[in-house]
Amino acid sequence: MIIGVPKEIKNNENRVALTPAGTAEMVKRGHVVYVQATAGIGSGFTDDDYRLAGAKMLPAIEDVYAIADMIIKVKEPIASEYPLIKKGQILYTYFHFASSEELTKAMMEREAICLAYETVELDDRSLPLLIPMSEVAGRMSVQEGAKYLEKTYGGYGVLLGGVPGVTPAKVLIIGGGIVGTEAAKMAAGLGADVTIMDVSLKRLRYLDDIMPANVKTMMSNEFNIREMVQSHILIIGAVLIPGAKAPKLITRDMLPTMRPGTVMVDVAVDQGGCFETTKPTTHDHPNFVIDDVIHYCVANMPGAVPRTSTLALTNATLPNAIQLANKGWKQACTDDLPLRKGLNVVEGKIVYKEVADAFDLPYVPVDTVL
Repeated sequence: MIIGVPKEIKNNENRVALTPAGTAEMVKRGHVVYVQATAGIGSGFTDDDYRLAGAKMLPAIEDVYAIADMIIKVKEPIASEYPLIKKGQILYTYFHFASSEELTKAMMEREAICLAYETVELDDRSLPLLIPMSEVAGRMSVQEGAKYLEKTYGGYGVLLGGVPGVTPAKVLIIGGGIVGTEAAKMAAGLGADVTIMDVSLKRLRYLDDIMPANVKTMMSNEFNIREMVQSHILIIGAVLIPGAKAPKLITRDMLPTMRPGTVMVDVAVDQGGCFETTKPTTHDHPNFVIDDVIHYCVANMPGAVPRTSTLALTNATLPNAIQLANKGWKQACTDDLPLRKGLNVVEGKIVYKEVADAFDLPYVPVDTVL
């Protein structure tokens, strides 16, 4: 199979979808890998690194899309890429379709085979290709939140861990999955007073067992959220419903009840965000203020630490990429149920129900396209 790796062109997206090591694994299996020039620079990989691994370099993104049977990316295609996508071409990347009707309809129109990292799902309902970036984003959410709490950025002006004689800052984390767990670890490590909320009592019991003493657990519901946002000055949204839009758990009317300079970090922004006032931001312009509350809603947070993120991501995505290249998408998805769940849009049809439901579009069961 001919594999194409274009350079990411989303704002400040410095990750790359295939490392030189991954390239070598593809090449030794008889596949041809074309990489766009400088695609790996942001993650510390030179064009020569790829050439030594057996890749062929192409100068322009148009060249990569034109020649490849399968495109491997990190982020969803943006509007300038839509016309480059060929009918029947495999696109293996993060899509987050439920947050963008425009993207969904564009991929239907192009009749591509869209495999979304974020909906590949194991029997235990874990999301193996989303976990690495959730780990990165969860840890970064506290790092970024702590920064914007500084008065320089308009924040409340507190140190998360306080100092002897001064109480630590209160951090509220809504969602006890991978993102929330990693955020709680980081905030707790910095000495903050942390509360983590979830709707699963089983998950809260687990978190209560593993977390240090400065992390408390609480059932997530509207009453508790309304009460907690009044006293917590860093709020992290870490809610995920696989493949579907995130629920709006912090509403517009809650903002005036918060302390001026409170920081809200919405890690669920790729899935539409779990704050009603969320709108996607970029690393160039990462935050905005409503009612004296700072919103940090960068849609590709891990792109700011591309070396770590690229290595973590490709560790997870490469085995499936090899399956797709070796067998073709139909056979690979027939043989591997978790990978089959990654199929979202196939040859103009939506085959992932939550995406169809998000926009009231027709749904076709995935088995009918295999």
